[in-house]
Parts: sequence; C-alpha cells; structure tokens
Amino acid sequence: MVRLLRPFGRAVTYTRLLHLFIGVVWPSMWLFVQEVWWIWLVAAVALAPAALVPAMRTAEGLQARLLLTGHRHDEASTDIVVAPSASWGDRGRLVVWLEARLLLGYVTTTVCARLVFVVVDLLSAPFERDVAEAGPLLLDGHHWWHVLLVPLPLALLAATVLGAGGLITALALRLLGPSPAERVAALEERTEQLLERTRIARELHDSIGHALTVAVVQAGAARAAGDPAFTDRALAAIEETGRAALEDLERVLGVLRESGRPVGGRPTLADADRLLESARASGAKVDVETTGPLDSVPGPVSREGYRILQESLTNVLRHAGSVPALVRIAVTGGTLTLEVRNPLTAGIPGPGRGSGLRGIRERAALLGGQARTGPDRGDWQVHVELPVS
Repeated sequence: MVRLLRPFGRAVTYTRLLHLFIGVVWPSMWLFVQEVWWIWLVAAVALAPAALVPAMRTAEGLQARLLLTGHRHDEASTDIVVAPSASWGDRGRLVVWLEARLLLGYVTTTVCARLVFVVVDLLSAPFERDVAEAGPLLLDGHHWWHVLLVPLPLALLAATVLGAGGLITALALRLLGPSPAERVAALEERTEQLLERTRIARELHDSIGHALTVAVVQAGAARAAGDPAFTDRALAAIEETGRAALEDLERVLGVLRESGRPVGGRPTLADADRLLESARASGAKVDVETTGPLDSVPGPVSREGYRILQESLTNVLRHAGSVPALVRIAVTGGTLTLEVRNPLTAGIPGPGRGSGLRGIRERAALLGGQARTGPDRGDWQVHVELPVS
C-alpha cells in the first residue's frame, strides 16, 4: 500500500499534471466566449505554424525540464534539449509534441474534471434529502450508501494523474530529446572533457613529479656533499623548481575551477631553458643540440613537446642521477624531433613500464606522432617525432 502511495509524495507528480493543464489553458479561455467543439480544432491547427519558430523548442524544453523531470534549466542534462530548433526534423518533432500535449491535456483535464464532479456528487448525496421524505432515500436516485463508492472514482483519478504524467514525460523524452546530430555533438563534447581531464592529469604528473624529483635529488646531494656553497645552490634550485611547480598547479586548478576558461599560459619549447637549467642544477650534465626554427612549431605541438622533454629529464634525474645527458631538438621536413639520451644504468626501467613513459607515448599519439623509449646502443633513449604541419 505504501508503495502505491509513494508517487503522491513526490512533487513531480503534481507538476506533471500542472504541465498538462497549462497546455490547454489558452484554448479553454475561448470557451468562455463561445462554447463550441471546433475551438479545439482551431487550436490544433494554430499550433503547427507556432512549432516552426525555433525559439518555441526552447520554451517547451524549459517547461518540460522543470515540470516533467524536476531538473533546472542550467543542469547538464541532455534528456530534454533547451536549444532552439536547428533543423526541419526538430521542427517536425515539435509539431507532433505540441499536438500530443494538447490532445493529452484535453483528455486528462476532461477526465479529471468529471471524476472530481462524481466524487463531489457522491459526497453530497446524504445532504440532498427531499423534505417530503423522511428516510434514507434521497432525491434523484441518491442514497446515503453512495458515499461508500467514493474510493472508486478517487482511484480512477489517481490512476489518470499518474498515467497521464508518465505518458507526457515519455513523449517529452522522445520528441524533445536531442537529435542524432545533437547526440554526436554531446558525445564529442564529453570526449573533449575526458581528454582535457587526461591532459590535466598528465600535466600534474609531469610538473609536480619533476619538481619533487629535483627536490629529492638536490636534498640528497646537498646532504652527501657537506659543502655549504653546494647546499646554497641546491636550496636555490629547489626553491626555483618549487615555485615553477606551484605556478603550474595554480594554473591547472584554475582550469578545473572554471570549465569555460580557455587554457593559456602553458610553457612551450621556447621555455625549455628553464628545464635544462633545473636539470643542470640537480647535477646532471646536459648538452643541447638545436636544429631548425623552434618558433615555427605550432602552439599545441610546442606545448606537448615541452611536457615530453620535462618528463624525459625527470626520468634521467629519477633513475640515473647525475649523469651526462644529450638533448636534441630538431625541426626539419615538417617534423619536430625530440631525443633525450643518457647512459644506461641498472635503475632504468624496461620499456613500456611507468606512467611517465606511457604519458609520453600518449601525447605523441594524440598529435599523430610516434615515440620510442628504451635501451639503445648502451644508452637509455626517448625519441619522439611529432608532425608540425
């Protein structure tokens, strides 16, 4: 019993009924002027051209979201679209929706009104006694026991309210839902959001991981050296690296807080000197060979190249320590080539392991390039080729 009554404790049950009543208010007003049946036919015909107005879909979508589903207009739900009609298919579905809403609203309103009148009539039966009669019999065939029949029309009224509300909601999801083109656009937007989250995760891994690696290496070297001058240089390097990591962290958190904010200010290969100096300050002997115009590299490729270089140098410091490293950056034939080599040590992981190496390969693949990581002629190599055109 409680399960049957549970829907009547939900606000959406009554807002759905209100939605149906609103749909028939304007043609019902004409009945006060002239009570003729063809008013409803005129209303049905008038709805067809109204549905051709693009903004009508927005108005109907907002009503349906609020009254039929209980969702606000600003909620990120694609069940019911609030965008204007963009195609003739959208307009056609809106015509069907308006006609169906009018028909269902008329039927529901009529049935509910008649059932309410029946309930009132049954409840008033004991009070409609004929003054000439003294007994249980009432005027017009009304008897006192007719009150016992009240639960029947009430049950029919409840079934009508629930059934009509469920039907109009199902029609709204079908006719006011996204078109195939809108579903594809929503899927693409969702994909972009997931890619953005993945990119942010990689950036945090690369930036914070690099800073922590430099800090650990510098602190360990300073403790082992026992030289005040070296300790001062190590602390300065830790401070600079930590400050850069905090800037990256603030930028990434700003992107997360403001989803509509364009991503900007990310470092590019033009800022690679900061990485190289940080690695050198940590004890690595880094040599750099640059070929070609780096300023001709497109922004997205240059930014991803910076992160790839950052992760590669982080791996050198983390796994090899203070060893010589060779960095080659070349822009030739429409391809950006990044290569980082350092002597192979026992601590170097095998190819394919580690989230950093996986992130390098993912970055390269997203840009249509390729990456090779692993031992090569006695060295550990990270070799990445990215198209720049």
